[in-house]
Amino acid sequence: MPEKKQINMSIDNGAEFFAHETSVNFNPTQFVLDFRCITPRIDPRTKEVPLVALKHNVIMVDPWHAKEIMRILGNAVGQYEKQFGKIEQPKAVKKYLKEAKKLQKEPSVQKTQTPSYLG
Repeated sequence: MPEKKQINMSIDNGAEFFAHETSVNFNPTQFVLDFRCITPRIDPRTKEVPLVALKHNVIMVDPWHAKEIMRILGNAVGQYEKQFGKIEQPKAVKKYLKEAKKLQKEPSVQKTQTPSYLG
């Protein structure tokens, strides 16, 4: 009878991370998912220039795994909506987009799509 071997394993789950922004890029061999957390900080040492903390978590996957992530996330969102109701755009976002659309029609106003944390 063969001897059973045991393995000791340590798992590092990493730190929790809230993403305020996400971008997805790709090339022929991989998709790059860039999750960003942008946090304005008040620091008494920087009296003239605001401090903005930017953290990135980047995940690179091959195209097949990107498609699997899309399928799994779609299933999870479907289950969430069955349990808690339809996910809708927050009222504050609707208001912001409506105001941004009005501003884009004005030729003298700079066009923006997302709020700027850099002032």
